[in-house]
Amino acid sequence: MANRQLSPEELAQANVLLSEIRTKLETLSHGDRELLFAYRRKVFKELTYDERSKPMVRRKLKDQKWKEQRGLCAICGLELPERYTVLDRLNAARNMSMTLRHPSSAFSVFIPHSLVSVSAC
Repeated sequence: MANRQLSPEELAQANVLLSEIRTKLETLSHGDRELLFAYRRKVFKELTYDERSKPMVRRKLKDQKWKEQRGLCAICGLELPERYTVLDRLNAARNMSMTLRHPSSAFSVFIPHSLVSVSAC
């Protein structure tokens, strides 16, 4: 299932919000470039957690999926390696319908606020 795209009006609103956030971060940092960098990293990290969950939550989910799939790739059915498997979200907005697959069976491109994977397993 494809991820929802913003309409032109929604995109304009998102750009206004982004501009406001940038302005607030610059104001908070009082011209200190290192502090501005730290604020940006903090906001980025927390927004990433909002979308993907914290690392321990993802690890727990990966372990759960490993058990459910009995260590087999959801795409080709072959045995998965113990490390570096990829947790796919079939519906990224809802963080649901997740499966594990081989790391080499696809390439992933990071797009802000979504992770799109194309599989070729």
